[in-house]
Amino acid sequence: MAARRSRHTRRRDRGRFGFLYKLLSVLLIFSAILLGCLVFFRVDTVLVTGNSRYNEAEIIQAAGVEQGDNLYGLNKNRIVDRILTQLPYVDEIAISRRPPDTLIIEVRESGVMAAIYTSGGSCLLDARCKVLEQGDASLAEGRAEVLGLEPLEPSIGAKLEVPEEQKAKLECLSAFLMAVRARGMTGSLTGFIDVSSSSKIRFGYGAELTVVMPMNGDFTELTYQLKLALETMDQRGLARTGTLDLSIGSRQGNLQPNRWLPGSGSPEAEPEPVPAQSPAQGEGPA
Repeated sequence: MAARRSRHTRRRDRGRFGFLYKLLSVLLIFSAILLGCLVFFRVDTVLVTGNSRYNEAEIIQAAGVEQGDNLYGLNKNRIVDRILTQLPYVDEIAISRRPPDTLIIEVRESGVMAAIYTSGGSCLLDARCKVLEQGDASLAEGRAEVLGLEPLEPSIGAKLEVPEEQKAKLECLSAFLMAVRARGMTGSLTGFIDVSSSSKIRFGYGAELTVVMPMNGDFTELTYQLKLALETMDQRGLARTGTLDLSIGSRQGNLQPNRWLPGSGSPEAEPEPVPAQSPAQGEGPA
């Protein structure tokens, strides 16, 4: 009986030590891999893609990455934050590693979407309403001017700050600009983007057209309706002049011969309906 208990105890001890041996082996293998990464994977090459405004050296310097840094010891979030803080025209960043020695920085740069005048001059804004540049009033010349917002101590690289009661309008403006950029219409924004109204956003489009949209609308859908309405106008031989109102709550725009401009009030003339419907029925937003 005692001999049987002794054999059972030895088997139990072997099982316990076997588990500890396996755990120790795993830890040793993991430590060896980690040590290999720290010793052998060193940054020798930094590849920068997608840049145009900033050169490769500027982006690498802003990233704070140096030759010989450990490839797997780099904090990617810190690199992204450094670049976004120092280079305001950078909009998005993706960081990846290519062993054994290459770090890849992919950037997407912002474009100027609008300008806004401040007490000390003017600022240029991207689609997210981030301040890209500050300067005197001449900096805003030739840009679509944002009306109806009061900038509060703008800072380059940071989102525009406005009074609390205007923050909802700022978010609508950003959503509008993002949709315009995604639709490839940026170059047609001209003159002004007026968010003074609590219910409508009005903006210049092309040389002689003002477009009206609901302030809290789905701008992805509304810019699609604008695209279709313009195509319809071209097909009918209608000049792109006057005021195109897309704020009536249906897939139809009203074209008014008198052009609304800031300070001019609303046009009084009878509107001409312009269906915002493509020839191919049922086609959704592009």
